[in-house]
Amino acid sequence: MSGISIRALMSAPVIAVSPQTRLPHIKSRMEEHHIRRLPVVEHDHLIGIISLGDVRNALPSDAITLSIYELTSLLYKITAKDLMRTPVITIEADAPLLEAAQCMLQQRVSGLPVLQNGQLVGMVTESDIFRALVGGQVALPESYVVVADEERGPMNSDLPLV
Repeated sequence: MSGISIRALMSAPVIAVSPQTRLPHIKSRMEEHHIRRLPVVEHDHLIGIISLGDVRNALPSDAITLSIYELTSLLYKITAKDLMRTPVITIEADAPLLEAAQCMLQQRVSGLPVLQNGQLVGMVTESDIFRALVGGQVALPESYVVVADEERGPMNSDLPLV
């Protein structure tokens, strides 16, 4: 699992938005591209990330009593800068797959923006890692033993956390 680098699994090019992008456009980009994470980039630098959960939390409930015009006006006031999370947990493109998996597990995130020389070049997600395992691109070492840790869930006891 450690022999393959993130570069081989990451999704690229990256769908990203600027900090000024409005909530309705953010939601439609995520739906259109079937993605759950949207990096926020300004002047070619990653400055934040928005998850599908962040978007859902920003949307009003069905019980709201505003008119469609008031609601639309409010939604267009919310920008990516208002929604994004910082700091962003990232990984380098040449990092081993195991490092990304351990980072995701330790940080409790399901995807990581991939950087090369400080520039956003891709995204890697749990699904990418699962596809590599199931598709046979990556094989777990025979000595890989999974143990239960009540606080963190399953962890490999033979390999150190990065």
